[in-house]
Amino acid sequence: MREWLPIYFKGFAMGVADMVPGVSGGTIALITGIYERLVTAITTLDPRLVTYAVRPHDPAARTSFVDGVDRVDLGFLLALGAGIGTAVLAVSRVVGTVAETYPAATAAFFFGLIGASAVVLADQIRLPRRRSIPIMTAGVLIAGGVTLVTAGSVSHALPVVFVAGAIAVSAMVLPGVSGAFFLLVLGQYYFMLDALNGFVDALVGVLSGGSITEVLATGTVVVTFLTGAVVGLLTVAHLVKRALERHRAETLAFLVALMIGGLLLPAQQVTANVSVTVTTESVTTNIVEPLVPILFAVILGAAAVLALDRFTDDLEYAESETPDGTREPTAERG
Repeated sequence: MREWLPIYFKGFAMGVADMVPGVSGGTIALITGIYERLVTAITTLDPRLVTYAVRPHDPAARTSFVDGVDRVDLGFLLALGAGIGTAVLAVSRVVGTVAETYPAATAAFFFGLIGASAVVLADQIRLPRRRSIPIMTAGVLIAGGVTLVTAGSVSHALPVVFVAGAIAVSAMVLPGVSGAFFLLVLGQYYFMLDALNGFVDALVGVLSGGSITEVLATGTVVVTFLTGAVVGLLTVAHLVKRALERHRAETLAFLVALMIGGLLLPAQQVTANVSVTVTTESVTTNIVEPLVPILFAVILGAAAVLALDRFTDDLEYAESETPDGTREPTAERG
């Protein structure tokens, strides 16, 4: 128990970070010294374990399942996952309440977080301008286009939720990149907050003698998202990791461009929720007063990311060889 408790609390810290657009759970893993272990554990997960687990009557399947579990750092993943899950449940209600009460300030805070994250990641890119410009142009156009589409009538159909889960969880292997940011751009962030909070409330209601109908309705959304997350860990995360290993600068340039294009969404939310009244008597006051908390929120968000970057500026990536001869990204203090 004592061995897994620190892992649980590190997972809790990652979960808190994963709930905030612009803050990376992967960065928290890097800070707490579990990034290498996390990436190794994720990339050694074998999807065939599921098929073995549902065939306990088959001796060969049982043997393969036991052997597969031995190769996977299962205790670590369970303890870390429990911490992340606890944090998500705890923070989702807080974020939802704050966003509903102070929508403009919340969007401005996210703007600062995402903008500063883009600056921090951009500092890691070493790429000639002739190669970076087309990549970043494509990234900005894609993120901006998706933002404009989702700002209208975004779909919350289960296939969309599934894909969103797969994309968001892949950010776990990317220090500096936020899974919640991708949910925000895809128009699923606040929807999933409401679904998760509704699911928890419905479960509590059932324990108090309420109907199970709401549990099934919201639970279907939550389970679909989690299923997408599992599939993402087993597929998309591997692709992203391989892209970073083979084309690190180009991949980072594209991610930075996505962040820049994604800034359009919180900017739209700020302008939609800020009312500036102009009168001839006090033009300056009426314009400045509503903008003060907005500017403060932007600065606070940016400062949080820059402070985190300052704390981790002595961490750098290295590569270590795994038993199968492949190269794994690791983190070490410089």
